[in-house]
Amino acid sequence: MKSLTSLQQLIERRIEEEALKIGVTAPVNLYQPIEYTLGMGGKRLRPVMVLMACDLFGGTIDDALNAALAVEIFHNFTLLHDDIMDQADMRRNRPSVHKKYNENVAILSGDAMSIMAYQYLLKTEGPAYRELVQLFSTTAIEVCEGQQYDMDFEEKLDVSIEDYLNMIRLKTAVLIGCSFKMGALIGQAAPEDADRIYRFGINLGLAFQLQDDLLDVFANQEKFGKKIGGDIVANKKTFLLLKTLELASPPQRAELLSWIGKTTFNPEEKIEAVRQLYTEVNVQELTEQTINSFYQKAMAELEAIQVEKTRKEELMLLAKTIMQREH
Repeated sequence: MKSLTSLQQLIERRIEEEALKIGVTAPVNLYQPIEYTLGMGGKRLRPVMVLMACDLFGGTIDDALNAALAVEIFHNFTLLHDDIMDQADMRRNRPSVHKKYNENVAILSGDAMSIMAYQYLLKTEGPAYRELVQLFSTTAIEVCEGQQYDMDFEEKLDVSIEDYLNMIRLKTAVLIGCSFKMGALIGQAAPEDADRIYRFGINLGLAFQLQDDLLDVFANQEKFGKKIGGDIVANKKTFLLLKTLELASPPQRAELLSWIGKTTFNPEEKIEAVRQLYTEVNVQELTEQTINSFYQKAMAELEAIQVEKTRKEELMLLAKTIMQREH
């Protein structure tokens, strides 16, 4: 089994090579923002998941590279458009595309990236080709559904925690599950094992997004790579907000609802006030417990995969790496 580090280095080199070629394509005003987006770094976790799953089941890494690139390009397309919708100025400590260029450029370059992802996927050959395209297409639609639910929830107060978990399953977890299953299909895994590694990815993705929500409130901004408190300012219906509404005393709930209802406010003051309410109801610890619950479900699915345990060690390391992002 190839190491997590070696696969990260491999996919990073390929992304750099592809980004350079994309950046000099005409019209450059369409393609240079794509090069910029792909050059913003990150851990490249989703394409690595494709490669690791392929390797786990005895497949050839080279056969999975184009599928891995498709996943990474699609993922970055969603981030590019998310930043516009959220009016996020920074991404990985660099100006987001719509700030460096403008919103129209960011929209069009993002559209191009979504199509390019399919162009890379279409280069993937093998008996699972049709199933790969179907899985990727279903996942792409689900990610859009998740984003719409996320936006819908901004205008609603009667969002349940179950609603929220379904939203993040669609918006975040399904692409992680898809990445693992695509690699498994290319590696010709048994159908039941392909389903298990998909569920492994779903539960890991739920834990990942819950942790992302937690970090948005309590992280060290410099280490996290983007501005802290954005979810609070935007009234995002995160697990932390919904759980606090559930547990708050009447005065605490009234204060929280007051902040949610304000249309003019000092963002830093709102972030600090809401974070204080979160602390008062101990929501950080409760969120961490829920994160751990999904993580344990993920590890149970990994344990059940019918592959020698030693071959799963790098996947276990990947899961730990995902869950040990710095606050």
